This record gives sequence, C-alpha cells and structure tokens, in this order.
Amino acid sequence: MSKPVFSAAGLHRALVIKLRHHGDVLLAAPVISALKHHAPGCEVDALVYADTAPMLEGHPALSQLHLIDRNWKRQGLKRQTGAEWRLIRALRARHYDLVVHLSVHTRGAWLVRLLRPRWSVAPKFRPGFWEKSFTHLYPAQSHPDRHTVDTNLDSLRALGIQPTPQDMRVSLVPGAAAEARVEQLLAANGLAAGRYIHIHPASRWGFKCWPAERVAALCDELAARGWPLVLTSAPDAKEKELLAAVVAARRAGTPAALDLSGQLTLKELAALAARARLFVGVDSAPMHIAAAMGTPTIGIFGPSGDREWGPWGEGHRVVASLNHPCRPCGRAGCDDSKVSECLTTLPVSQVLQACEELLA
Repeated sequence: MSKPVFSAAGLHRALVIKLRHHGDVLLAAPVISALKHHAPGCEVDALVYADTAPMLEGHPALSQLHLIDRNWKRQGLKRQTGAEWRLIRALRARHYDLVVHLSVHTRGAWLVRLLRPRWSVAPKFRPGFWEKSFTHLYPAQSHPDRHTVDTNLDSLRALGIQPTPQDMRVSLVPGAAAEARVEQLLAANGLAAGRYIHIHPASRWGFKCWPAERVAALCDELAARGWPLVLTSAPDAKEKELLAAVVAARRAGTPAALDLSGQLTLKELAALAARARLFVGVDSAPMHIAAAMGTPTIGIFGPSGDREWGPWGEGHRVVASLNHPCRPCGRAGCDDSKVSECLTTLPVSQVLQACEELLA
C-alpha cells in the first residue's frame, strides 16, 4: 500500500481501534482528544470490546462508539457471523478517512483492508500482510521508560500530528447516574467528598496484588490517623475474597471501613474515586481511573513496569520494592509462580510514607 501524505484538513471521519483490557482502553483516550483538537471538524469514532465501553462512553471528543462482544464466538457460528457482518456494515457506512489501530490485533489489519480508508496507522509488527495493510507505521514501544499514553500518541506523530500537553490528558466521564448513586452512598454512610481514602487492593491478576494482611495493616494505620476508608473490588469472586481477607485481618477495635466490594459499576467506581482525598491501589484499571479523575493516586507495583503503566499525570506516586533489582520482570510472579516476592515483602511503612506525603 502506498503512503499518501496525511493532511488533517482533509480529515472528516476517523476510527480509533483499541481491542485490549479496561486500563489499555482508558489510556488510549488521549488519541481521541488529540485527533479532535487538531482536526476540529472531524468526527472521531472508536471500536473497543463491549465490556471496556465504560472507559470511553461520554468522552467529549467521541462521536460514535462501536463494540465487539467477546461472547459472539460462544453464540454459534451463525450468530457470530451475523454480528460481525452488522459491525462491518456499520463501520463501512461511516466512510472513514483514517483508521488508527493501537495494538497488534490482527483484526485491525483486516478491518483496514475492508474499510479502505485513505490513511491508516498501526504499530510496527511484522512484514508482509500486516505491514502492507497500513499506510503509516510507528514503533510498538520505542523505549521501556516511556509511558503507554505517550506510546499511543506515537500513532499520531507518525502522521505528522504533534500532541499538546492538553491533548495528553486522560479523561473519563462517570455520567449523571453514577454521580447520583455515589452521592447517595456517601451520604447514607456519613462520608463527605475529600474526607475519605479509597483503597482498591485487588486485580484480576493475583501476582500484582499486595498481601491482604499488609493491606489490612495499612488500613489500620490510616484509620488510626482519623481517615475514613472505602474499600472496593470488582464483582469477581477472587477479588471479593481478597477484600474479605483484608477485612478479617484488620486489628480489633479499629474503625470499620465502608466495604463496597463488587457493588459498583466502573462508572460508579470513577465517581467514588473522584471524590476521594487519596486513592491507593495496585497496577490495575481502577488505579488508572483514579488518576484520570484527578485524585492523588498511589500505585503499588510489583513485576509490571511502572514507567510504562504507572498512574498518568501529576501528583501521583508509585511505590515499589527497593530491594529487588530484578523488577520489573514482566513475569506472572517469580519464575511465573503467580507469587511476586517484590510485593509479598513490600513493607507497610513504605506505602504509608507515600500516603502521608500525598495527604500532607
């Protein structure tokens, strides 16, 4: 495929594709903002997995959100084919000038060939079919010390668009319904905005989690300093088990935390985080959500790379082991054991110090 010269002036409709997990989708939001900023007349759409839609729903620069349901393939070939065809027709009807594909998912290459936009950009992946599918390519990860937000924006730099600092903000809109429910929950429990600490210690990946007894000890120390606490987790059974273990390990006589584990939607989680004085969590989507809401955020990191995946923006902190030069190893625990020594040995005092510094 030839490489036509890109012109933002000729851009009427663009599609941004991010087929990954919740946090990945949220960190792709600045690409949408930057496109709209540099081509104000352009309608910017996005294509994501249906379960990650809350990360982009309501984004002020987004025109349409197209969804792929991961369950299609479980509904039988006929239903899956029908759903896929309806998606293709909906995308074709938009007549995109530009497709920005932000992963190496093969579906992006096929979609570009089906939609035939004037311009298309994706990460460098492999020669042949992939490379020939796009008009422009950018490095998949030019340096491990660069944040994912910045790497995503390389897609636009490859086209000649230079994002501004304002473009690089990650934004998430909770919506009126989520805002109202969280206000009701806080009022019912006597909590005021800016006067509680939000702790989300769970992740779908257990090797990213700080041990329950250490989370409990941190809760005790923060409660002893007079801070009301709100605990959250996803509805996933293992995440709720971790929260139950935290509650069980709390010191007798300390003020109980408000336990909302498994009770909030992602939009409600964002509204709750936005009203907190401080958010404490591990490397997970809720950590990225809290940072996007502008709440001072502490990210507890083990084997994953904090420079690449840390909370984005100013005023946040990463806490990681100082005694494990092997991290970040990027593995699922030590020797892929699902247990990360850099987390199991991370002292409570180190996390507490970070909390005190941000609370000050």
